[in-house]
Amino acid sequence: MERRSATVMDRGRGLAAGLEGLVVAAPGGPKQASYAPFDGSLVGEVPVCSASDVRAAVDTARAAQRHWTSISVAERRAVIRRFRRLLLDREQDVLDLVQAESGKARLSAFEEFADVVLTADYYERTAERHLRPRRRKGAAPVLTRTTEYRVPKGVVGVISPWNYPLTLAVSDALPALLAGNGIVLKPDAQTPFTALLMLRLLREAGLPADLFQVVTGPGPDIGPVLIDQVDFLMFTGSSKTGKTVARQCGERLIGFSAELGGKNPMLVLADADVGKAAAGAVHACFSNSGQLCVSIERIYVHTDVYQPFLAAFTAGVRGIRVGPGPDWDIGMGSLISAAQVERVDRHVQDALAKGAQLLAGGRRRPDLGPLFYEPTVLAGVTQDMLLAREETFGPVVAVYRAVDDDEAVALANDSDFGLNASVWSARRGEVVGRRLLTGTVNVNEGYAATWASHDAPIGGMKDSGAGRRHGREGILKYTEPQTVAVQHLLRVAPTPGMSNRTYAHIMKGAITLMGRLPRTR
Repeated sequence: MERRSATVMDRGRGLAAGLEGLVVAAPGGPKQASYAPFDGSLVGEVPVCSASDVRAAVDTARAAQRHWTSISVAERRAVIRRFRRLLLDREQDVLDLVQAESGKARLSAFEEFADVVLTADYYERTAERHLRPRRRKGAAPVLTRTTEYRVPKGVVGVISPWNYPLTLAVSDALPALLAGNGIVLKPDAQTPFTALLMLRLLREAGLPADLFQVVTGPGPDIGPVLIDQVDFLMFTGSSKTGKTVARQCGERLIGFSAELGGKNPMLVLADADVGKAAAGAVHACFSNSGQLCVSIERIYVHTDVYQPFLAAFTAGVRGIRVGPGPDWDIGMGSLISAAQVERVDRHVQDALAKGAQLLAGGRRRPDLGPLFYEPTVLAGVTQDMLLAREETFGPVVAVYRAVDDDEAVALANDSDFGLNASVWSARRGEVVGRRLLTGTVNVNEGYAATWASHDAPIGGMKDSGAGRRHGREGILKYTEPQTVAVQHLLRVAPTPGMSNRTYAHIMKGAITLMGRLPRTR
């Protein structure tokens, strides 16, 4: 395993070499190192961008965007189509670099890869349909021709996190590009090279070199500068930071979309297939080492099936193979950082100290690497424990009994978050799911069913976000609606020689008549 892990790291370092030159930064400035979670080795260094670097990146993208918006959607689609093909050709390279930077298991890296391919395919096929001008009812039948157009925002800022360095760096940028915008991306400081590889592939696919810019450096330093310059912001990260970003966007009156934190519930109803629910829960809780905004952190199980579910679930958790490297049978990889390991362990130890029962895991695994932690299951979690309400964002889940559907729904909704939920049932899943206050609900699946339904919007309620990605909403948010109304023959005003009183009388009659006409849907 060590040799295979080293091979992944060697290939990752090789792919990272030279990519730092794609960052917009003045020469000779400070550098920022990126380290591999698997073994703590150096992946590479990127520039620490200054405020002037960020402003230069936005100015460059803005100048390029003026030409980009003038070309047809069909020409933009051709670029994204070529990018998709290049991505498929470079699958192994992409997976190696994602693993080297993030420490995730191979299957979790592949889920990212597949999502970007599918997102590119969806928006390449549907962009013209979403963006085409639409006729609207005019002020007066026949006399007014009214059309809604979609105008690009200009330059879109994208701030992406470390947990999905591929998907969250490029999947939000693709519809923005197709809508006619320029992009300035700030990837997380821990995972910059995957984003830079995507930039290289987009340029190989024919994207104008200046249209998509990448800036790197600490978020608190360059994030506010980016927000001050762009015309729209897409942010993925914590709810706390998201609220700060939203305030900054609000001060400038620019649009803002965000996917934020979650404390996502799973409900296992009395009529659920216990074996399938337990297997689904294993993947839903521990994919990407639990470092997934939509992963499950709370499970409410009907008392009639609680014991058989718990037995099957804990057996499945204990069977997860944890480790580094590219083997496809490794079920869970590393956490991203020492800070993340400390947060996970603090939640677990706090719960145990206050009386929770440890059913599986609960330990660091330094024998596997510096940042590994066992997949962990706890019962008896109470509201005074950190684990009960705070997002852990790691491989830890709490399991609870529920006496009936009503109690399970009430407990699931008792949260400041509302991102994702999962319901397992033979017959009542959709009915119960619609009672949950979350942006997405998966029935007999953990999170992938909604995430992979690219034609449908996803996002959060409450503290879990604002706006949506995917679907029609995921591309139109990068545009401004513009209404153009062409008036024929008569003005919407008194004609020359007509008194205002006569005009008002005629208009009232016309309005009354229009109100009596049959309604059309």
